[in-house]
Amino acid sequence: MAALLLRHVGRHCLRAHLSPQLCIRNAVPLGTTAKEEMERFWNKNIGSNRPMSPHITIYSWSLPMVMSICHRGTGIALSAGVSLFGLSALLVPGNFESHLELVKSLCLGPALIHTAKFALVFPLMYHTWNGIRHLIWDLGKGLKIPQLYQSGVVVLEASKAPCIGDCITSPPVHHKRRMFLIRTLPENQL
Repeated sequence: MAALLLRHVGRHCLRAHLSPQLCIRNAVPLGTTAKEEMERFWNKNIGSNRPMSPHITIYSWSLPMVMSICHRGTGIALSAGVSLFGLSALLVPGNFESHLELVKSLCLGPALIHTAKFALVFPLMYHTWNGIRHLIWDLGKGLKIPQLYQSGVVVLEASKAPCIGDCITSPPVHHKRRMFLIRTLPENQL
């Protein structure tokens, strides 16, 4: 009971001393408002003809800048590719062997096959090696400008090596299937 009475008396005393009229009457603005600051900022930018946001073309391109953009691009492309491959496996009729036979029956030339292999393997290798490079940066190593360029060249070379090796070691493409198709088709359908 005493606690309730003490709380009631304390509130009554605080209300008397901290009435809204006293607080408002003694309030002094500490500085400019956010709206005034924003208006001043935009007026200054309009007066100096500054663009809303600097375009990427105002920067000089460097290897680390390009590699950063490509790392993000390959990450997006690989994510989209894996997702589309998974969806196509669910939605497209047939199995992997039938699709592989379809590609083989197209009788694509070696140049196109090697280009397609390079286009599939290079983004994966690049993103993997550049990801390892980022992990090394997280350890605080290789962050000086000369080291950035050196590690960038190492990543590019390490990404190209498996692709070129795959093209060199691939068995030659024979066109036996194509010859079979040509022999079995009637003369008027050739």
